[in-house]
Amino acid sequence: MVEVVVSRLGLDSNTQSYVVILQEKDGARVLPIWIGEAEAQSIVMHMHNVKRPRPLTHDLVKSLLVGLGGTVRRVEITRVEKNTYYAELHLTHDGQTLQVDARPSDSIAIALRVDAPIYAAEELLSDVEVEEASESFGDLKNAAELSAEQLKEYLEKLRPEDFGKFNL
Repeated sequence: MVEVVVSRLGLDSNTQSYVVILQEKDGARVLPIWIGEAEAQSIVMHMHNVKRPRPLTHDLVKSLLVGLGGTVRRVEITRVEKNTYYAELHLTHDGQTLQVDARPSDSIAIALRVDAPIYAAEELLSDVEVEEASESFGDLKNAAELSAEQLKEYLEKLRPEDFGKFNL
């Protein structure tokens, strides 16, 4: 496992999907992972220290873990199968270690909130540099570079229908 950090978060204009780019800590290799809009917003809001009046799901998870005396030791992005990435949260509670299967996007959002390190399996990392990776996704609009005020304005304008249509 290689420690990685969130290098960029943006919108892939070719697919209209959000991409989080993890970069090898103290290195150049990267791991791009396409994620959902809600997870992207949660990550970028935390990166910009934007507080919501009510907790988001990742804030709730943090509160539950801390309130129950647990600790997130690390997040591991372990593998990819059929274009789906897999991750694990490594937790400790009362001296016991627990590994919890989780989506990478949720794991990253939680790790950022609790200052836990993020690791990726060696074979998932690419030698493409961050700038090259951004170019290969078409016009990657870097959401992480929005000012806090721009982000706040964007989030305040969101409507329920912006999250997609649901059939019940």
